[in-house]
Amino acid sequence: MSVREHTHGNTVDHESASDNGGSTRRLALVAAINFVGFIVELAGGLLFGSVALVSDALHMLFDMLAYVMAFGASYTAERFEGGERWSYGLHRLETVGAFLNGVLLVPMVAYILWESYQRFLEPVTIDPVMTLIIATGGLLVNIGSVYIVQGEEMSLNERGAFYHLLGDAGGSVAVIISTLAIVVFDLPIADPVAAVLIGVLILVSAGKVLRESTSILLERSPVSPDELRDKLTNLDGVEGIDDLHVWQVCSQLTVGTVRLQYASTSLDQQQTIRSRAHELLSDHGIDHATVELVGETAIDPGTNDRTSHDH
Repeated sequence: MSVREHTHGNTVDHESASDNGGSTRRLALVAAINFVGFIVELAGGLLFGSVALVSDALHMLFDMLAYVMAFGASYTAERFEGGERWSYGLHRLETVGAFLNGVLLVPMVAYILWESYQRFLEPVTIDPVMTLIIATGGLLVNIGSVYIVQGEEMSLNERGAFYHLLGDAGGSVAVIISTLAIVVFDLPIADPVAAVLIGVLILVSAGKVLRESTSILLERSPVSPDELRDKLTNLDGVEGIDDLHVWQVCSQLTVGTVRLQYASTSLDQQQTIRSRAHELLSDHGIDHATVELVGETAIDPGTNDRTSHDH
């Protein structure tokens, strides 16, 4: 015989899987602030000739788009009930949006590097005073955004925004330092060098975003299956693992299914096995778990009570 049990029933608790309303509003506010900062820095870079300032503006634009997509995913997930055809709601929007953001970063970096190369060949005179003023304003925007987002209990989306904002602040500092180098040491090459450094910073962010989003889209296990299998096998009454799968719907929702082989025991002992299995899965960050118990008579090779795949 086999017995199944779900931790959350047949559907996902969408409220617990999505950001709360306060988190969504903070993401929207940070996106709006960074959009204003992007416009100011882009206009300043184009008007006063600083490719580093343009690079930092593009970095701010990418992060603003990331916040907008995170806000859209949270807002939609909070209000979309799903139903039988969409049992996990639209939480995958977060992952798809992150993947698209990462892809769009690549041509952005290519543009920054090309412009920097042109500045190496033909240095351009910049307006250091206005560049410093705008870069300082961009840094203040980043600091203000960090203040809005940071807190003792940040959501996953907010933590992602927090790290991006720290990167933005680093880009603004690079622009300020390169401009001071031009003013103090008369080094016009400092501007394209700073732009290249910002481009590398953006590329690192793109790689991280693409790696994480691709792992979710291709359903890579976020935990070590071998470690989880060993711990489940060590539970009293469990004699083996017939099937184990763990994957993520989005960064905030991890799903797992496990098929445990157990010796002939009483119903109370079976319930104890299930409870301990659920507790173990929860400790490993699995929010929605399905545990199936398969008795000795049901795992005979000649029976059909098995999943249709061997992994």
